[in-house]
Amino acid sequence: MSVCLQYIRNFINSSWIGRYEETPPAPTVKLLWSAIVSMYAVGGLLGSMSVRCIAGRFGRKRAMIWNNVISIVAALIMFTSRGANSFEMILIARFLYGFTAGLGANIHAIYLGESSPKKIRGMVTLTSATFVSIGKLSGQFVGLRGILGREDSWNILLCVPTCFSVVQLLTLPFFPEAPRYSLIEKGNAEACKKALQSLWGGGEYKLEMTEMVLEQAAIKGEASKSLLELLRDRSVRWQLITMVVAYGCIQFSGITAEAGIPLDMIRYVTLGVGVSEVLTSITCGLLIESVGRRALLWGGFGAMSAIMILITITLNLKDYSFWVPYSTVGLIFLFVIFYGGGPAGVLPSLTHEIFIQSCRPAAFVFTGIIRWLGFAVLGLVFPFLIELLKSVSFVMFACMCLLASLYIFFYLPETKGKTLLEISEEFKNITLCEKPLSDDKILETRL
Repeated sequence: MSVCLQYIRNFINSSWIGRYEETPPAPTVKLLWSAIVSMYAVGGLLGSMSVRCIAGRFGRKRAMIWNNVISIVAALIMFTSRGANSFEMILIARFLYGFTAGLGANIHAIYLGESSPKKIRGMVTLTSATFVSIGKLSGQFVGLRGILGREDSWNILLCVPTCFSVVQLLTLPFFPEAPRYSLIEKGNAEACKKALQSLWGGGEYKLEMTEMVLEQAAIKGEASKSLLELLRDRSVRWQLITMVVAYGCIQFSGITAEAGIPLDMIRYVTLGVGVSEVLTSITCGLLIESVGRRALLWGGFGAMSAIMILITITLNLKDYSFWVPYSTVGLIFLFVIFYGGGPAGVLPSLTHEIFIQSCRPAAFVFTGIIRWLGFAVLGLVFPFLIELLKSVSFVMFACMCLLASLYIFFYLPETKGKTLLEISEEFKNITLCEKPLSDDKILETRL
């Protein structure tokens, strides 16, 4: 979106002059641009809040199909906005784009988690983060001035993400519904078995289906919890605290500031950062099942904290020598590497693993709200922080990363290779000052 900043401002000016035959006041243009940017966050927040309702009513597969339809509609509105000379259409398209991003990212992660074998569950779920990185890199690439980063093609550039939606819309009908959803929520063992055979290959999968039956018995046929019910449930209190710490700290880790290098100044450096994030995400996928989630998380946050301190130092010494700014760029690359190889890659998998079936949709609503509110708050607050604290503001980000690293090191249990009920029991055994946070008994099931 940064590539189109000046182009869209020019479009707002020309559209306003065409309607009212006068130049719009500068504050009006700034307000409209801010609204265009913020509409994406508003749509993302509402999309995240809709996950439980839509995923429960339509199922995971159909929800993703309809989400892609909305994305295509948004692209059509964006594409025609220039010909219609309407900046209002850009606002609508940005809202719909945000809605599909908030809804689609969560449902996609749920589908992957509910369809993957236990031994490679983390690797499969992490592919969602990998393709998010690929999507950002694709946007940076086509946004180069020699491709679509020009004033005569900004509306086409903002339609590029829909290419992926078209591919999904054409391929998703050939995929089965998520096996865990079919058995645990719908009680359809035959559909579950067929889905497992379609996704994993031929076999009976009695052990896997037995684990699903155990989880179904544990929740006693309970329907998916609402967000309010989830927040009131003491049995998942530690899981919720973990999500607040992890997602809250990642939003305020400084990644938005670090990755937000002005594209009109050093676009190719930004492209390099995007390549680093993709490669790191792929590497994380190869390591997650051997190293585990916990080590990647606390190590990633810890390294990000140390790098942020070093960035603070180099920013204060930028006039000391010609090489200092280049070292800052190198540190930014390192920051993105540890970000993509740690928190950004692991958290979607962790969100799926630490909540049982009845809590999972509401949990994704919860984490979605944290992410999108954090995104909006940081966008509003960060410019003022930079103006007030300058480079010292990065010390605050370093403290946030350190907080997350320490919490994960001392409190988060490893989830690698465990059933969801085993993970739930480990959370129930966590104590604070030798007293369990939840007094609820550990889930017990019998066949």
